[in-house]
Amino acid sequence: MSQTLIRRLVNQAYSRNIFIYNQSLLSSNEPILPSYIGLRNTSFFNKLPAEDIWRGVTAVSNAGKKRGRGKGSGKKVAKDLNKGQSIGFGKCGRIWPGLNSPIIRGNELISQQKLNENLDRENGILKLRDSMGSFKLMKLNPIDRGWSGSKMPGRSIGPPDPVGDEEFVSFDTRVLENKIVFIMKGNMGRKRRYSVLSVTGNGNGLAGFATAKAPEVRTALRKSKNRAGQKLINISLCENRTIFHDFRTDFGKTKIFCFQKPDGYGLVCHRAIQTICKVIGIKDLYAKIEGSTNIQNIAKAFFIGLMTQRSYQHIANETNSNIVQQQNTRNRFIDVKGMPCLNSTPTHNTQEIDYMHFTLGNQIVLQRKATVPFYVYSKGHDLHQFKKERFRNQANVRLHKLVTVYD
Repeated sequence: MSQTLIRRLVNQAYSRNIFIYNQSLLSSNEPILPSYIGLRNTSFFNKLPAEDIWRGVTAVSNAGKKRGRGKGSGKKVAKDLNKGQSIGFGKCGRIWPGLNSPIIRGNELISQQKLNENLDRENGILKLRDSMGSFKLMKLNPIDRGWSGSKMPGRSIGPPDPVGDEEFVSFDTRVLENKIVFIMKGNMGRKRRYSVLSVTGNGNGLAGFATAKAPEVRTALRKSKNRAGQKLINISLCENRTIFHDFRTDFGKTKIFCFQKPDGYGLVCHRAIQTICKVIGIKDLYAKIEGSTNIQNIAKAFFIGLMTQRSYQHIANETNSNIVQQQNTRNRFIDVKGMPCLNSTPTHNTQEIDYMHFTLGNQIVLQRKATVPFYVYSKGHDLHQFKKERFRNQANVRLHKLVTVYD
């Protein structure tokens, strides 16, 4: 090996700090034995990107995730400090041909130019950084919101998927429950899944509900929606707006008392029952829940009660009595709702049956007594009652006189 080649290799090694050599050895004929210095130009910090390094510091281990830790760590997003900034634009802006502007514009050669000072640019960038730090919830249309903001319970997920050529026209599906459940596996340990309870209906007495589980939320929602469309139940409605009669239903530790209400009353009941009624087509109902308020028990109990209700004609045939309704809103007008079928040997039944007690299975609903106001037994209230005595029943008397005029 020539001295020139050796000298060139040694200079390159020396410039790269690979080994230390003695200058006197170059002129001798002895072989050069370099002494290496252990250097490592790569490390953990320059091998991985910044996101992976920060994730290793701030993230939760796999064991911690299984125990439910670190649920809010995903909401923390790093700020992009380069957002809103570009080359050549700042406090003292400048045009740089080839960087922030073209070199030639038409037939003109562009040269470096100084731009006017923009004093509000820094304030705008600071406001933009502050807005990036705050976590914003997903905005929804007020009509599309559920029971509590953007949570899934109460929200609409559309009609079920068509089965072959059959499509679910005018159907709407609402989520009643969306929760996380765990199951222990022998080889996988604790397995996490999503459980979704949904109800679907066309608003005209046809509805169904189902529960589905899946590892992903979207999959569970789709499975529950399609399964509910395959389990439709035909529910008879009175006047296409309410139930036929008051009834009591239960499932597990949940008891529900449902009462028929006049037109315009609305839905005064639990929010799960409200959602089911809107999907079925019930507009006027009062329901009271006693015991457990488990969503699945409420849905099952309410559907059992709707399926066990009887029509006016069925009750008239069963009791062999006429079913009449006295409407106070129409000046106690008596409306015949059902008449028994003609039998060969008719029976004369003069017994008056309480319709409410019959439909509730001869059970009485205990009503809480109204509390008497504190001023009832005072001297001022007695004086008010004495003055009001002259006008007592005046409205009914006037109405009665107007009716008797045309007799």
